Amino acid sequence: MRTQIVSIEDISASQIVQWNRWACPNGKLVSPYLRFEFAETVARARNDVRIAIIEDAGDTIGFFPHHKAHGGIVRPVGAPMSDYQGVLAADPASISAQALARAAGGSALVFDNWHGPMADHQRHNGTQCGSHVAAVGDDGARFLGERRALHKDHFKKTARRQRAAERDFGPVRVTLGDPDGRAFAALSEWKQAQYRDTGKLNVFGIDWVQSVLGDLRAREGQEFSGLTAALWFGDRLAAVEFGLVAGDIYHSWFPAYDPELARYSPGLLLLHGLFEQAPERGLSRIDLGHGGDHYKKYYSSYAVPLGQGRVLAPGLAALGIRTWELAEQAVERVPGKVGALPGRLRRRWAQVSAFEPQLAPRLASFTGSIAL
Repeated sequence: MRTQIVSIEDISASQIVQWNRWACPNGKLVSPYLRFEFAETVARARNDVRIAIIEDAGDTIGFFPHHKAHGGIVRPVGAPMSDYQGVLAADPASISAQALARAAGGSALVFDNWHGPMADHQRHNGTQCGSHVAAVGDDGARFLGERRALHKDHFKKTARRQRAAERDFGPVRVTLGDPDGRAFAALSEWKQAQYRDTGKLNVFGIDWVQSVLGDLRAREGQEFSGLTAALWFGDRLAAVEFGLVAGDIYHSWFPAYDPELARYSPGLLLLHGLFEQAPERGLSRIDLGHGGDHYKKYYSSYAVPLGQGRVLAPGLAALGIRTWELAEQAVERVPGKVGALPGRLRRRWAQVSAFEPQLAPRLASFTGSIAL
């Protein structure tokens, strides 16, 4: 087995067709993040995107889109912003993640949302989660009716909040599309305030992220694109979500709402509007992502298994990761916040490092994002 590392410009038209075919096992797209177009969009915003072409006996058997190793660490393309990551291949289980890390010039492959099997899963240190998918089908109202029959109390509460919003502000409606950019501007403002208030990394303040989102917004209406959904209470904008669309899937990505309207559950009301209108856009599945089980359980038809963790190969990056983890385990025995601090700092540094590969902006973002 041989692995060749190339730039995305080196991928031929026939290879793109094969890539997207592997993203659709049995003719059904797994996720927009696994399409070639997503890697291409990220590559236009960052100059460190590389593609591993895996070959066996002269035949191409897989592709792995990733970022060039920084500090010996290799990450899947778009990570940690990409909600699905992995190898595009007919048989992903035959491809070693450890070998991919070495071929890409690193000694550690770190991932957040790995989809599919891994040949060297014994060397995989991490956890499993599930991305919740709502199988809306061809009738959004019928889907909501079926979920309502299963979760009567939840839907009664949501209906009461909608009636309260209509009483206080006027008709509640959801619009898909944002031609004047007003809704996305509000989303950006709300998200950045949320990041600031919670001490989290301001993802919307990172240049390449803004470039990717802007590119996807410009493609709105195409087969692969971003999609902005907005919830209105009368003439007042209450909630906005920006998601990713391809095939028959809408993937929920960046939601936010006006904090002054929180008591009306605007996020849920926006979601209901998406369910109702999705089939009109040819969308039969809405992927809600992982986490948020407290509300996603009311809409989830099934969950797609995803992995979070790392695979290590011999090298300095792997040694550094192991050393830090041992130190972290030792300090965890200290009671209170002090024991939790090293783990918290490590997770934040890892997140910032993924978004900011260059040291100077990485240090600035890390310092600015810590709320002790």
